[in-house]
Amino acid sequence: MQTGENIQALRKIADFTRLLSLVILAIHFYIFCYAAFQGWQLTAELTDNILEKISAMAVFRTELLSKSAALLLLIVSLIAAKGKKDEKIRKQTIITYLITGSLLYSISHFFLGLNTTPETIALLYIGSTSFGYLLMLAGGNLLSRLLQVNLSGDTFNKDNETFPQEERLLENEYSINLPTKYHLKGNVRNGWINIINPFRSTLLSGSAGAGKTYFYIRHVIDQHLKKGFSMLVYDFKYSDLSTMTYNKLLKYAKNYKIKPSFYVINFDDLMHRCNPLEPQGMTDITDATESARTIMLGLNREWLKKQGDFFVESAISFLTALIWYLRKYQDGKYCTLPHTIELMMTDYKRLFTVLNDEQEIQALLNPFISAWEKEEWGQLEGQIGSAKISMARLVSPKLYYVLSGNDFTLDINNPDAPKIVCLGNNPQKLQTYGAVLSLYVNRILKLVNQKDKLKCSLIFDEYPTLVADLVPTITTARSNLVSCTIGIQSIEQVKKEYGAEQANIIAGISGNIISGQVTGDSAKKLSETFGKIVQDRQSLSINSSDTSLSKSTQLDSAIPASKIASLSSGQFVGMVADNPDQKIELKMFHAEIINDHAAIKAEEDLYKPLPKIRAVTDEEIQENYRKIKADIQDLIAGELAKILPAVTEQEAKKEKENQGQPTANESPRQVEKKVSPKHRKTPKREKKSLSL
Repeated sequence: MQTGENIQALRKIADFTRLLSLVILAIHFYIFCYAAFQGWQLTAELTDNILEKISAMAVFRTELLSKSAALLLLIVSLIAAKGKKDEKIRKQTIITYLITGSLLYSISHFFLGLNTTPETIALLYIGSTSFGYLLMLAGGNLLSRLLQVNLSGDTFNKDNETFPQEERLLENEYSINLPTKYHLKGNVRNGWINIINPFRSTLLSGSAGAGKTYFYIRHVIDQHLKKGFSMLVYDFKYSDLSTMTYNKLLKYAKNYKIKPSFYVINFDDLMHRCNPLEPQGMTDITDATESARTIMLGLNREWLKKQGDFFVESAISFLTALIWYLRKYQDGKYCTLPHTIELMMTDYKRLFTVLNDEQEIQALLNPFISAWEKEEWGQLEGQIGSAKISMARLVSPKLYYVLSGNDFTLDINNPDAPKIVCLGNNPQKLQTYGAVLSLYVNRILKLVNQKDKLKCSLIFDEYPTLVADLVPTITTARSNLVSCTIGIQSIEQVKKEYGAEQANIIAGISGNIISGQVTGDSAKKLSETFGKIVQDRQSLSINSSDTSLSKSTQLDSAIPASKIASLSSGQFVGMVADNPDQKIELKMFHAEIINDHAAIKAEEDLYKPLPKIRAVTDEEIQENYRKIKADIQDLIAGELAKILPAVTEQEAKKEKENQGQPTANESPRQVEKKVSPKHRKTPKREKKSLSL
């Protein structure tokens, strides 16, 4: 026990041992260099008599035994020495002292055999032995003061923040499996990321260059096509993912019971045509409302945070009325987005006269007609003008051409006609193309979320560039075998486009979370999601008499935010979801996904380009553009002729040609009276509904 008395006794014993070592060393000098001491007249009869008896002891038989005994006693005394610890003392200094002292202490033996005077021999021998002894004494004392605990070996706490990860390959007919390498207590081990339930959705985040597409999305496309999924791919940077998807489909087409068709929607390099407002897919007015909301919010991204605002909802209601009117007109003959745009651009007088004849949209039109009747032009323009200005950005012959065709339907997971659809965007025309592609996505989301359909994979690269509400799909489509992969750069990006509430919902309901390098709040929230693990801690205390080292364990972040912010490309952290029949105990991972770069490069070099679907001339595109305009003119003229009995066929034709402009014999007021719902002649059965 380290009581005060015992410590003092220990020090006395150590001092006595060191003194005894010095006495033995001094006596052996006198005995083996006696001739020199005689020459220096340092001898005495009394001393000689005493030393004569001592020299008979075994330790003084030879000078080697004497020096060995002195050295042994020195070592014992040094073992008991406890000096004040000093962090500045270096091991190299101690080693130099001990080695040099040992050499001098040992080689001094050879000086006794020199052929010279006894005095010279004695000086060399005593000097060398004494100096070597002192060096060893100094080295030993420094050794007792050396701080032997090094707490700075793992500067960044790398080993402490490692944890066991899943090393089994767990597969099923839907899974996505990625090989990895991870660190565990200084060792590199092989592991697997097993997305065994992709239908619980996957949130894939990572800043630009983190490797989202190269290390994850390409594997989703490859493995899901291999397992017979129908697929929607949003290709933000067309045509990287589209080309990959096409070639993967060629490779795995034999795995499908019915070979899927491949379609590409692109507005720069025209491929396939598809009408997202297909009449058969719009069963009631709520479908028109959803489509109108998607288009308007896509064209005005700031409106995402203003939903419920009077003018925002007015524009959406106006567009809803137009879409549903065209859906009802001759069973959807002109129910396309281009026809809707052209109908919107029609003069108010004719437009409201025609639209108000459809009873299902009268409630939607009432605020607009009321404002028009009261001649509140500022309010009316505020309600409709923003919608017209936004929709005018979509007036493009190429857009009209793609949106007015019917090469395929959007039920991509139809078991009888499975489809692989790629939607190509252009970052330079994001605001325009993004709104239209969002309409495609929303229509597909509704059609795929049905019973008894083929398993389906929805892949969104750079999801925030779309306006699509994925929450209903994530929460309800799991039982319908709809997998959703949501690629974002950070939660902050989603907040900017959709608002904090929507961003938090998407981040909170995704079952599988995979993240590359992100910073800020995204990294902090991920770190909190991953939780804490038990980590080792060491504490060192140094005082004048002792050094205290304590070891403990405590809970700390498994993956700190700083570690997530410093991930390299290809390194990912995350957490996976499991199934009741296929449990995963180690759900969390922090690993590097392993890609065979040489094999991927060789495969990409053999990729076939996307097939040329059609050769379309500019004249054909312009002719389609003119036809759509003519269709709407015919619709307005024909409906006005039915509504206004006083208008003859010749007048109707004239109305079509002049598009509501006054003739030489008519004043603008006369034209307004003739076509206004306020002054037109209507059958009695309609008078109540048209009385404004």
